[in-house]
Amino acid sequence: MTILKKIQNNSSFNLFVVSMTLLLVVLLILATLILPEQSQSVLNWAKAAIFANFSWFYVLTFSIFLGFLLILSVSSLGNIKLGTNEETPEFSFLSWLAMLFAAGMGVGLMFFGVAEPLTHYFSNITHGSLEQRQQQALLHTVFHWGIHAWAVYAVIALALAYFAFRYKLPLALRSCFYPLLKERINGKIGDGIDIMALIATLFGIITTLGFGASQLGAGLEQLGWLSESNFAVQIAIIVVVMGLAVFSAISGVGKGVKMLSEINLGLAFLLMLFVLIAGPTLYLLSAFSDNLGFYLSHIVELSFKTYAYETENTEWFTGWTVLYWAWWCSWAPFVGLFIARISRGRTVREFIFGVLAVPSLFCVLWFTVFGNSAIWFDLNVANGALHELINAPEKLLFTFLDYLPLPMITGVVTLIVIALFFITSADSGIYVLNNIASRDKSLASPRWQAVMWGVLMAVVAIVLLGAGGLSTLQTMTLIVALPFAMLMLVMCLSLWKGLNVDKKYFDAKVTPTSIFWTGEKWKERLGQMLNQTQEKDIVKFLKQTALPAMRELRQELIGVHNLNVEIVQAFENEEPSVELIIRKESMRDFMYGIKSVGHEVSEQLLDDENLPHLQHSMTYQPITYFFDGRSGYDVQYMTRNELIADILKQYERYLSLLDDVGQELMAHEQTELAE
Repeated sequence: MTILKKIQNNSSFNLFVVSMTLLLVVLLILATLILPEQSQSVLNWAKAAIFANFSWFYVLTFSIFLGFLLILSVSSLGNIKLGTNEETPEFSFLSWLAMLFAAGMGVGLMFFGVAEPLTHYFSNITHGSLEQRQQQALLHTVFHWGIHAWAVYAVIALALAYFAFRYKLPLALRSCFYPLLKERINGKIGDGIDIMALIATLFGIITTLGFGASQLGAGLEQLGWLSESNFAVQIAIIVVVMGLAVFSAISGVGKGVKMLSEINLGLAFLLMLFVLIAGPTLYLLSAFSDNLGFYLSHIVELSFKTYAYETENTEWFTGWTVLYWAWWCSWAPFVGLFIARISRGRTVREFIFGVLAVPSLFCVLWFTVFGNSAIWFDLNVANGALHELINAPEKLLFTFLDYLPLPMITGVVTLIVIALFFITSADSGIYVLNNIASRDKSLASPRWQAVMWGVLMAVVAIVLLGAGGLSTLQTMTLIVALPFAMLMLVMCLSLWKGLNVDKKYFDAKVTPTSIFWTGEKWKERLGQMLNQTQEKDIVKFLKQTALPAMRELRQELIGVHNLNVEIVQAFENEEPSVELIIRKESMRDFMYGIKSVGHEVSEQLLDDENLPHLQHSMTYQPITYFFDGRSGYDVQYMTRNELIADILKQYERYLSLLDDVGQELMAHEQTELAE
């Protein structure tokens, strides 16, 4: 038995996807270790090239994601369920919102909660009075963490949930492209999608691990538990955390981790409430309302701003906004998969509202409490001491807590929160990487795969941190996220196509012809249904069924009821037709027509061996049309008497309108026609 065969038999891996991913990662590690200076130069060149040539693309793409979701939410497509039409949500609305709330928390918020608003406040991006600069600093921070970030997560989560629960496809990224690729998602194209997603997710998680390790080291130093936080300390933290994450992944203690996650979320809330109460409370409550309103009033402007006319701020723009957009793209499969799994049974509209609004609102609150407090303390209490640590953002949160009561307790709580976010993120990351790399999403992954991913993430994080610190990790995220952002645009197109086909399918009503059906002539009607009608068949129907029916009805209307009735035949036209017209002197004439309408047959149906009756690229139907321009329907299965009954049904509707607003409308139209 070959090695590859043995691996395949003892793993859930798609060997092509995993081998290509590992090859690229190993080449990166070797290049960084063997040629550190050259590798750093190449990374810096790639970073500069993306900043120079694709910053506009990131900005425009994220705005497209948000606009796409908003259009879906207000359109009729928003009524479609993520599951069957009868399916109810797996979780209650409040529980679902709580889990979305938890998804919004993480190492990033702990790392940047104080650091980012303070950094923006003392940068050139803000201007004016002290109050105006504070407002602008919070605006840019919230913009980076608000609705645009969650729009990226929502696009992937919505596509995953929709195609998994509605189309019954595997909960996998390649499934999101089914309307465009059909069965080819199971081939090499699908493998390519998984490779891109796997690499993007891998580096997104590794970047977060780097932030977490540096902040945990700084916290241990700040509390006096370590003399200094150096690279060796960061290595030890990464090894310990990844070891705990791997243990969690292979030991089946998922419920325990879930409980720890809930406890951790509670601790994070308590920490935020403590800062709110111990800090300038009234100021923060007022600032929250102000920040929210200022953000909403400037969101359109910032959504498309590339600083083309403010070149002095280009460096800030690329170093913050563009890097954030890349980071969110790399995290999108990770967060999106979690959101998709908990959203079964929701409507598209409900899903979009929940995913965009709730976490974004919480981010505004979080950064108001920590960011505004940090700026206020720096200006009024710390005499600029916090400002001096801007270049060491991992230390800022712990230093900030020193200016509040009980700094030792809050510092320990903060360390616990960061560590647990760190561990649970790594644990979840292992699950997502296994999911993307699996050849069959229903297969259970053996334990050694969790160990492999844990070791791989730890090694790559340590190597890249040693080569250039957090900036190198961010550069890798920036590079791998660019093709994935392009892929997500195609995903939006695929989702749009799938939703529209869905709506067309479920909106399709049974033909009115079936109202008259009985079981007497079922064999004849079955034969008609399985016969691909051509235009000659429709002309035959018009001459042998429709025209005799209209003539019989015309004779009754004239002979018994003295009405002015006319039949118009047009068999030589491009669309052969017949019409029965009942003339009215003061009203618009009643008209019931039937014409031949052709439809193209898709190549996929023509090639389907299970549909042998489809032989021609065009099929034709006798479609009705009316005096008032309403949409018609197919009447090819009606008998002569059924067709007479259908004409009378439409005539009865016409007469009933004469007693209501239709009388005024039709009389007005008749006057216009006469003029």
